Amino acid sequence: MNQVRVGVIGLGMGFSHARTLAAGRVAGAKLVAVCDLKPAKQEEARATLPPDVRIWDNVDAMIQSGELDAVIIATPHYGHPQEAIHCLKSGLHVLIEKPAGVYTKQVREMNDVAKNSGKVFSIMYNQRCNPLYKKLRELIADGELGEVRRMNWIVTNWYRSQSYYDSGGWRATWGGEGGGVLINQSPHQLDLWQWTTGMMPKRIRAFCSFGKYRNIEVEDDVTAYAEYENGATAVFITTTGEAPGTNRYEVTGDRGKIVIENGQLHFWRLRVAEPEFNQQYTGGFGEPECWKCEVPISGDNPQHQGIIQNFVNAIAHGEPLIAPGEEGIHGLTLSNAMHLSTWTDNWVNLPMDEDLYYEKLQERIAHSTTAKQVKEVAPVDMSKTFGSY
Repeated sequence: MNQVRVGVIGLGMGFSHARTLAAGRVAGAKLVAVCDLKPAKQEEARATLPPDVRIWDNVDAMIQSGELDAVIIATPHYGHPQEAIHCLKSGLHVLIEKPAGVYTKQVREMNDVAKNSGKVFSIMYNQRCNPLYKKLRELIADGELGEVRRMNWIVTNWYRSQSYYDSGGWRATWGGEGGGVLINQSPHQLDLWQWTTGMMPKRIRAFCSFGKYRNIEVEDDVTAYAEYENGATAVFITTTGEAPGTNRYEVTGDRGKIVIENGQLHFWRLRVAEPEFNQQYTGGFGEPECWKCEVPISGDNPQHQGIIQNFVNAIAHGEPLIAPGEEGIHGLTLSNAMHLSTWTDNWVNLPMDEDLYYEKLQERIAHSTTAKQVKEVAPVDMSKTFGSY
């Protein structure tokens, strides 16, 4: 395939992807179509995209047109699995925005369809392109940290004002978005948490606050504690209500500690593994000799463009995917477990009870204010979220 013909469904975040493709920044790809149900978005597309890009107001008609090889799905969260299934069954390659969906039951169905479709299926986990997290994953996989013992991630630099939430009636509602900071802002960190370490917890206890800082019905402040089969533990803290915020990810193993913060990776390596030192040392007070190592970090973070390029390369040349779509279920499992732990005021064991989560979610959807009156506010520029990782 010399050129992959791509269509974009949903012109919120999808507009940024459409512009990237239209500008020719993805080799081997051509933007041929976009679709959005809102007339204002269609008009904006006509005014800003090349004239040969076809503007659709009917998703099914675009999918069945025969003019596409692949789609990028950038619609509200609930629609991702259903639309991906439809596109995959129609013979199209699919790249979905994060999160994979709202609840794992629907994502599991999507994954099954993707597995049997023979098509390329990817998810927009663009932070897997970040050389800092790639290097952390590499160091852990190569045993440089030894056995992972503890993970701490505080990511509170997701500040969002009330005007942000008021800019769309679906935002920050159970019926429209399916969650708050866990489902909208933090999916990248939830993915990286398990992707960099190669570990999923055995159980989670979480404390979510709903509408703590803003007039919303979903969570805007979360503290979670996780335990692992090997005895490791983790703490995950996130919010949209604090300023200034912090983004610090610390992973400790029995051979040292790595911290990623402020765009830098710091590695403190023990000369002798802690268990070995403890077994041999007889001097009372003392600790293992520790070296602060300079770890070479090379390359830029191509972010969304990097994932789209990889998606196109996978279609055209069989390149391995950076973020296979089927892996979207892992981070979603973590966020679902945090919700369920709060709702039941108890530990949640993994694999979790997906039927119970779905039942509890439906209770909240039934009382959701999805159709709330939306204030007249300036449109939100979604491209501003690109640098928040």
